Amino acid sequence: MKLGLYMVSPRRDFRPSSPEPADFHMIEPFLDVTSSVTGRAWADRLDDQQTRIAQAIAQRSGTSEIVARIIAARGVGIEEAAEYLNPTIRGLMPDPSTLADMDKLADRLVAAITNNEKVALFGDYDVDGAASCALMARYLKHFGLDPEVYIPDRIFEGYGPNIAAIDKLIDNGASLLITLDCGTVSDGPIAHAKGRGIDVLVIDHHLSDHDLPLADALVNPNRPDDISGLGYLCAAGVTFMTLVATNRALRQRGDTGQPDLMRLLDIVALATVCDVVPLVKLNRAFVVRGLDVARQQANRGIGALALAARVTGPLNPYHLGFLVGPRINAGGRIGDASMGTRLLTIDDEHEALVIAARLNELNIERQKIELAALDEATRAAETEIGSGEGPPVLVLASANWHPGIIGIVAGRLRERFERPSFVFALQPDGTGIGSGRSMPGVDLGHAVIAAVDNGLITRGGGHAMAAGATLKPGQIGPFRAHLEQALAGQVGTARAATALKIDAALSARGATVDMVADVDRAGPFGAGNPQPVFAFPGHTPKFAEVVGEAGHVRFQLTSPDGARLKAIAFRAAATPIGQALLGAGNDSRLHIAGNLSLDHYQGRAEVQLRVADVATPSG
Repeated sequence: MKLGLYMVSPRRDFRPSSPEPADFHMIEPFLDVTSSVTGRAWADRLDDQQTRIAQAIAQRSGTSEIVARIIAARGVGIEEAAEYLNPTIRGLMPDPSTLADMDKLADRLVAAITNNEKVALFGDYDVDGAASCALMARYLKHFGLDPEVYIPDRIFEGYGPNIAAIDKLIDNGASLLITLDCGTVSDGPIAHAKGRGIDVLVIDHHLSDHDLPLADALVNPNRPDDISGLGYLCAAGVTFMTLVATNRALRQRGDTGQPDLMRLLDIVALATVCDVVPLVKLNRAFVVRGLDVARQQANRGIGALALAARVTGPLNPYHLGFLVGPRINAGGRIGDASMGTRLLTIDDEHEALVIAARLNELNIERQKIELAALDEATRAAETEIGSGEGPPVLVLASANWHPGIIGIVAGRLRERFERPSFVFALQPDGTGIGSGRSMPGVDLGHAVIAAVDNGLITRGGGHAMAAGATLKPGQIGPFRAHLEQALAGQVGTARAATALKIDAALSARGATVDMVADVDRAGPFGAGNPQPVFAFPGHTPKFAEVVGEAGHVRFQLTSPDGARLKAIAFRAAATPIGQALLGAGNDSRLHIAGNLSLDHYQGRAEVQLRVADVATPSG
């Protein structure tokens, strides 16, 4: 089956001027684009061998050529194609006991359930933490327990367990404390809890180079001695596997009243997408099957947030990552951090709608604060970079920035300037609360942990793509120097390989609803499974205009034969992409590349292109 106009353009050798990693010796330019308006080369995502594999997949399975190219480019072999396009939990779920301490932790949970103990849950203030707490709370409530959930205040308490909160939970009667999406580096607070006579279980996924805290059990696929190979899971994924192990332990004791865990997969899918973990292996099954559950609106909270966000059409990964998730995060960023967990846990529709409405209001406020901070941070970054390459890592600080939005600002800077970025909100006493975002191939989390070990910052941690840090007055300079020295080589290698990878070329006429639906079979797309990029050669951007406070550029992509396609370039008005689109005349021909999605309006689906890059045709 072939869908739409599809082609791979002739290519020629191109050697980038920047330093090359060992495995990036040559780029064969797609559509002869060696330098787009953003200075990037375009390259065919498939090498010759993958092209042959794609042809074989299409011939043997009847899969469309475009879908075959997409999955072959992501390392899927001929024999694996069928399973890849239909991932299942049963087929991809490993034995939970492969995780270190899992059996010990599951047995302790069984004891808590059997003895109807008072359990306290301590989570992180982001979507992953809220989802992990919601999963555990729903599970325990099934057995009649009433766990107390504690989510710390991002600004006043910071990340992870703290002694004051632990004392409060113990004073309220807790005999078991479970930390979720945190706890791996919380030696002091956990020792304090143990000293007060309660058991502590840790369920986490964050990195640590330190000795593990003396918890009764610590399940974390990224602990140094874990050999499960599941380090790609988010905390909610680890929590789900914990519940699978606990269900099994209960069955082995003759208990047959366990909950149906498949009905909780919508919460796991939400966290997996929002925590930007690789959408590979079990994570793909979590999201695919979780979206099936989410579309049934089994979780009142997710349904209420989708309604507040004005989601149209079936829920998809974009909705979870960019519409639902940010509204949960808004509570932790500038409001009540516990609102997200409450929303994902309750079953009352009216209460869910009330909380969702409040989170939506907070998200609108968050967007305004973010735009102001991003504008200031962008100007500061442009000054620091100047006319040259600039530093390999951006480290910026200001007393004007709200601590709740610095992670978002860091992510925006990373996208715009193609380098890891760390943004600090300076407090009145001169201390800084920071959040960093990295790029593929650059391990920011380990660099931050090394800074803690060397006494350069007060505290910090995270994982490869995201990290947090707290520093004292005078520490920002040494911290910046440390990151530049530690990451310069990784950044250079990563940036040398930043050619825009193209999956296929299309025309506006070939970008149909059926074609996009077919491509979605290769999803979900995100970290580790990049959204397919399609090039539209020699098309004209017509009726381009700036919309929204963020400066989006909206236009009609018109093919040489007159077919049109809705298109938008987000936050592009002041960028080379936006200027190229806005400055194009009615007869201009440009190569335009981006991602395709379905825009649902009044019950009708329409294809939309989200622009990633623009190039001027050679010759």
